[in-house]
Amino acid sequence: MSKIIFKTAEEIELIRQSAQLVAKSLGEIAKIIKPGVKTIKLDKLAEAYIRDNGGVPAFLNFHGFPYSLCISPNDQVVHGFPGQQELKDGDIISVDCGVVLNGFYGDSAYTFAVGEVSEEAKTLLRVTQECLAKGIEKAVVGMRTGDIGFAVQEHAEKHGFGVVKELVGHGVGVKLHEKPEVPNYGKRGSGAKLEEGMVIAIEPMINAGKAGVKFWKDGWTVSTVDGKPSAHFEHTVAVRKGKAEILSSFEFVEEVLAKNKNI
Repeated sequence: MSKIIFKTAEEIELIRQSAQLVAKSLGEIAKIIKPGVKTIKLDKLAEAYIRDNGGVPAFLNFHGFPYSLCISPNDQVVHGFPGQQELKDGDIISVDCGVVLNGFYGDSAYTFAVGEVSEEAKTLLRVTQECLAKGIEKAVVGMRTGDIGFAVQEHAEKHGFGVVKELVGHGVGVKLHEKPEVPNYGKRGSGAKLEEGMVIAIEPMINAGKAGVKFWKDGWTVSTVDGKPSAHFEHTVAVRKGKAEILSSFEFVEEVLAKNKNI
């Protein structure tokens, strides 16, 4: 059984650099997300940007995954394939991106609104991002993974949303997926103990309807059982005493979205 890989301060700095390249890549694709754009165009843009900046797309060929981004519109939860599908006004689209830079991995995801979305979708996006923030608050020395999961689950279910249980967050840095698993549900005080030197990807996947999911025959795509939309936000986080340190960022995405709003 694999063990938790603890990181030195220098290694955490390298993971931050990788996670920041992920953040900038998401910012680049935010510039072109609008109705009529094919999802494969987002994938190609991200791959070129990552390579131009000295990185390698972490997802491309990972266990045979054929793209650089996981792009999951509407009722797709995660691991969706980019393709010829065009974005439509009212869609929400989850984009998950991973990078290898200087031998270390960064991982982050953001769910975008395309054009004008429904009030339900706006609430889902807001609450899922709040779930991420609440989970990160618990990523401190002395807490456990169950404390993170409990915080996420409590907030999502308070709003009547379903928490995906089949897919979880994870350790990250030396490999894309490491120990420990970081579920988005659980009991306070349960699970792996959080210690200095741990780096984890916290990634709530929250459904507007039922918690259940179905797995597609392509071996990758996961969607909601009831066809209702799902949102996914993720940060790479270093466990610290007192307050967790977020190594990835939504700053570049938010700059673009704010600019678009003012046009």
